Amino acid sequence: MKKHISLLLMAFMGVSLVLGGCGKSTSGTPGTESQTKAQTEAKTVAQTIAQTGDKTARDQASESPSGAASSPDSESGSGDELNTGSDENKLNCQAAIRIGSLKGPTSMGLVSLMDKASKGETSNVYEFTMAGKADELVGKIADGVLDIALLPANVASVLYAKTQGNITVLDINTLGVLYVVASDDSITSMSDLKGRTIYMTGKGTTPEYVMNYLLKENGLSASDVDLQFKSEATEVASLLKQDSSAIGVLPQPFATAACIQNPDLKTVLDFTEQWNMLNKDTGSMLVTGVTLVRSDFLRENRSPVADFIKDHEASTLFATEHTEDAARLIAKQGIVEKAPIAQKALPYCNIVCLTGQEMKDALSGYLSTLNGQDPKSIGGQMPGDDFYYMP
Repeated sequence: MKKHISLLLMAFMGVSLVLGGCGKSTSGTPGTESQTKAQTEAKTVAQTIAQTGDKTARDQASESPSGAASSPDSESGSGDELNTGSDENKLNCQAAIRIGSLKGPTSMGLVSLMDKASKGETSNVYEFTMAGKADELVGKIADGVLDIALLPANVASVLYAKTQGNITVLDINTLGVLYVVASDDSITSMSDLKGRTIYMTGKGTTPEYVMNYLLKENGLSASDVDLQFKSEATEVASLLKQDSSAIGVLPQPFATAACIQNPDLKTVLDFTEQWNMLNKDTGSMLVTGVTLVRSDFLRENRSPVADFIKDHEASTLFATEHTEDAARLIAKQGIVEKAPIAQKALPYCNIVCLTGQEMKDALSGYLSTLNGQDPKSIGGQMPGDDFYYMP
């Protein structure tokens, strides 16, 4: 089945290009009725995945706060064909590894690598694509236009199910980014939210699942609070700006931007801390973003992928340990318009690079919690062990 889907996606991509001077390589050119049918089927697969992941990902994918530059429209995917038959398991003639990320904390953790790659200071050649919504990347990773993508954790699980296991998670790149923002200093625990009206995004998606889980584990239910859902985080931020008595749940860097705009506001609860208090002995963590790779790409390029993981880890350390320099690069990339906002938000974005058993324990625990509330949110069932990259 995996091979069948792979063939369909290859047909959908059409003619692959080859870097000049790297030798001659060809792929089938659509021209027959069967090939046309394969293209149509492959396109349907990508569209189905995108539609499935879009609703869940839209509200948890942290985009830039109000005032930030628009998401780039440029698309990755030069079509450079990879040498899948190399004995040395190396990319053919330094063909680029194509990486997609969301305009928010996931990309904030990549800026050092982006900068080094642009200067030719990395062993691999990288091409980067940033998007404002997860569904803009889902179809590209499914049809082979991207090799690696940084996406919401549950969307990775949905992709794994839809592609018959052709998705492997390399690392966790972002832990929880959701915060309760209010001007009321009396809110110090989840139980203090009882009887309150709370504005948030994510109806029927991860933010709501996380909220319901935390309420339940603290002796409350959704009926004990009045959850008012908005379509965009900017709407919640605007309400908080207009009414200082309002309570909102915002992702970073929106939460930081809202507090800067209104000095009366502050983050009164960190959902990551609340989650961790309930899971001290399980290893489960509140996971926002993961880094995934197409499994077929990983099988043929293990050495370059291992190098990428090292590069990614170094880049995340740069973002967390050199916030001023990282903030300048974040502003330069247009992820957040102003470097001071980025610098202030960075410590609260929970940018990490968790791999191996730690990654598997944290991610499987998180997905298990979502599965208990709505199996559809993770693709219908828990992913298999091959979902986790365990070198």
